[in-house]
Amino acid sequence: MPHIVGAFASSHGPLLSTPPDQWYQRAQADLMNKSHWYRGKKYDFEQLVEARKPGFAAESTDEMKAAHYAACQTALDHLAARFRACKPDVVLILGNDQQEIFHAELTGAFTIYNGAEIPSIPLTEEQKAKLPPGVAIAEEGHTPPEGAVYRGHPEVAATLIDSLLDDEFDVAVSSRIPERRGGAAGIPHAFGFMYRRLMEDAPPPSVPIFTNVGVEPNKPRLARILKFGHALRRAIDKLPANMRVALVASGGLTHFTIDEELDQRVLAALQAGDEAAMAAIPESYFEGNTCEIKSWYALAGIMHDYGKQFHLIDYVPCYRSIAGTGNAMGFAYWE
Repeated sequence: MPHIVGAFASSHGPLLSTPPDQWYQRAQADLMNKSHWYRGKKYDFEQLVEARKPGFAAESTDEMKAAHYAACQTALDHLAARFRACKPDVVLILGNDQQEIFHAELTGAFTIYNGAEIPSIPLTEEQKAKLPPGVAIAEEGHTPPEGAVYRGHPEVAATLIDSLLDDEFDVAVSSRIPERRGGAAGIPHAFGFMYRRLMEDAPPPSVPIFTNVGVEPNKPRLARILKFGHALRRAIDKLPANMRVALVASGGLTHFTIDEELDQRVLAALQAGDEAAMAAIPESYFEGNTCEIKSWYALAGIMHDYGKQFHLIDYVPCYRSIAGTGNAMGFAYWE
């Protein structure tokens, strides 16, 4: 039976790689956004301000932004040190794609990457110019400026795929990163951020595992993702004896409308290992980028089976506007 030497969960949002005095760029994008999701409903910026009176002016000052940014970097340093110490032979990364590489032609509900190489390709200047405000500045947070090629682990991927099929999860498989419209593409930012920040640009061989948490119409539901986690645990048990395995969940927490009450509900359920409470949260609350919390659910299912306890390093609601937009950041591990 393999050794589970580490299990980590972390946000990956662009604010983590953007100086706090530049967060206003994303706030400008919030002003133009007509579809802010908040508890299952859509709002434009003005409607969101009205719905969330008295607002978040005190939480989005320059001083608070700087303090929140510093707290996030401290938590990320903590996670990176823990990852460095666990010395895994392979890492399984649970993340999502925001139509960076998978498009309308084909998007699997669950996709295992089984390629031997995992390219991380920086965007061209032309591609950066097409990004929403405040996104290009964070590009280096998930892609080295010179690019990189990380090692995959086809043998581990094959074991996972076979076991998941036996467990009635008919997963999609990708052995190469599909080309981005308008040019080559690398591994999406949910994975790239972990390679750069958590694994400090020196990752062990890895298997990216994609869950389509956010793109209609085939988004797996909360209960199904928990079951996927349990099926992954059974698959992991079939890996070679004494293999050192680490697991990482990438994404979350609530954004781009921060909902601290929802975050605390999720974190309390994770702390208690209460899957019924996790599955009872309305699916409609996981619209928008808040859907990335579902990657934590899959990892929680694995860890519950192994009897591991959830530990929160920090929860940092990074507000950037009076409407409460921003990204609530979470950093945690199981032990």
